[in-house]
Amino acid sequence: MLERYGHGGDLESAAKAYGLDESSFLDFSANINPLGPPEHVLMQLEGALSSIIRYPDPGHRQFKHILGQKLKVDEDNICVGNGAAECMSLILLGLDPQKVGIIEPCFSEYRQLSEQFDVEVYSVYGRQDMDWKATTEEIGELLQQVDLLFIGQPNNPNGVQYSLKELCTLAEMAEQSHTYLVVDEAFIDFIPQYHQASLLSELEKYSRTLLVRSMTKFYAIPGLRLGYTLAHPDIIRSMKSKQVTWSVNGLALLAGEAALNSGEEFERRTLELIANERVVLVQGLTALGCEVSPGEANFLLVRLPDPWRAIDMQRELGLRGLLIRSCAMYPGLGEGHIRIAVKGTDANLVFLKEIKQVINKIA
Repeated sequence: MLERYGHGGDLESAAKAYGLDESSFLDFSANINPLGPPEHVLMQLEGALSSIIRYPDPGHRQFKHILGQKLKVDEDNICVGNGAAECMSLILLGLDPQKVGIIEPCFSEYRQLSEQFDVEVYSVYGRQDMDWKATTEEIGELLQQVDLLFIGQPNNPNGVQYSLKELCTLAEMAEQSHTYLVVDEAFIDFIPQYHQASLLSELEKYSRTLLVRSMTKFYAIPGLRLGYTLAHPDIIRSMKSKQVTWSVNGLALLAGEAALNSGEEFERRTLELIANERVVLVQGLTALGCEVSPGEANFLLVRLPDPWRAIDMQRELGLRGLLIRSCAMYPGLGEGHIRIAVKGTDANLVFLKEIKQVINKIA
């Protein structure tokens, strides 16, 4: 199993497992924008390498200023972190919940971080006939039992959104039950704005709702680590009180500033590419007997045709230089579930060709 650290994108483990050079893999196990970083970001970084002799801004002021203008939120409502993972850590440290709720299957970090901080984890399960979502009634009951609840929007690994009406209902329930609702929007930028179900414009109504977002996926800078949380100023202050000084490095902040100023063309090209290539992958995989969940993000949850197990397919494709994410360890899913990123046209065609050969070898 390649996910020894709980995530995809582990090229070093793959190289050791399959005897190939790290640079030779087509990595479908990490959900990063196939266009790569905006050219403007790379140019800014190249010109700023000499700045590494200076400490980064501990207040993240310029980045927060640009972000606040873009999202139309006050800077007091923003906490910047070393990726969305640090933001989640700061939420748990700053709010100090004793019981955390999650909706399985979901991003493994919700449970992992909670357990690292000795927090009890309670869960409900999404239903396959609801595209792995749970009902608002089931989530509402969970809200009554916990101090804080994580919900993916769109959820990882299935890429499905809850409706805005459902989110508003849950946010109101959280207010009434004095529970914090943490909405993980790490992949929401891959959904066109007109179809995004986000509480961003409603955030002032809900003092106990937090939105966590990532800059690393959409702008393809995972090696730099940059994310942020949007919430009530009191929550932001609690998070910042637990943050290590200079946890966000200067190049990450500069990349974030450049990314936010990269313009609408990069966003348009990304959304168009993901939408078109998602269709190609869904059609190709369905034709091979796979079941594909109808997600909206830049990745797909796939159930392989019998008798294939995720661990076997992962190895077969790995030996051919393609990496996929096994989802067999996700509670609620089965041994045949995998997740693949939506990549560019050429890479996706290679993937469909190779997986067809693998499946037909046994069929």
